[in-house]
Amino acid sequence: MAADVPRTPSLTVFFPAYNDSGTIESLVIRAVQVASRLTPDFEVIVVNDGSSDTTREIADELTRTYPQVRAIHHPKNRGYGGALRTGFAAATKDLIAYTDGDAQYDPTELEALWQRLTPDVDVVNGYKISRSDPIHRIVIGRVYHHAVKLLFRLRVRDVDCDFRLMRREIFNRVRLERDTGVICLEMMRKIQDAGFRIVEVPVHHYHRTHGQSQFFNFRRVFSTIVDVLKLWIHLVVLGGGRQSAHVLLRNPTIRSTPPPESIKR
Repeated sequence: MAADVPRTPSLTVFFPAYNDSGTIESLVIRAVQVASRLTPDFEVIVVNDGSSDTTREIADELTRTYPQVRAIHHPKNRGYGGALRTGFAAATKDLIAYTDGDAQYDPTELEALWQRLTPDVDVVNGYKISRSDPIHRIVIGRVYHHAVKLLFRLRVRDVDCDFRLMRREIFNRVRLERDTGVICLEMMRKIQDAGFRIVEVPVHHYHRTHGQSQFFNFRRVFSTIVDVLKLWIHLVVLGGGRQSAHVLLRNPTIRSTPPPESIKR
């Protein structure tokens, strides 16, 4: 009798989108193309976070064109964390991949993440080969990265690379609460505390071609510092991440893949 062939896991790809009318259509089309090469059972979701441009209309048109595409619309802007929480809650497939709707990451590189999701891995975390941003954003980003990595004792090399592939079952154990951009810190710290196994894969980061960042202004930076400190007290000082996650009978490990010569810049 022939051995059973393992079932190809199903896949949800979602995009948090806020005023991304210039990029969301091409991202969704590329996501449909790459997902169809990886598995016959997939869905693509656009989480429109209260956009004031034509993101809503474009997303709705995509749902009419592609049966695998769904659109979810927030009546008001809930913030990046709110959009992510909606995407994770709406996902119905075995695996969840997400990246931002501003096209600074290429959905076709999902294939590289997919190849690293072996049975003993729970999360494949992208890390930027080289950050393609103005110099002030690069400097602020590096300071932020090193500060939060130290504060939260994170073992991932790039907590703010918003290109990830993870098992949906993670969210049976990890409950996310933040609506702001610090949700990435919250998520990775809670995943680490819960003992899920993480590998890291290099991905390209591209210049923003449409719209502008919602983060890099003084008011947002100050607000983020306050949010980070509140989260640090909750998760690290008070141990909130460990309290909210079930204890797993295995040790967390994080393995990082160096960028191969073929994709170095």
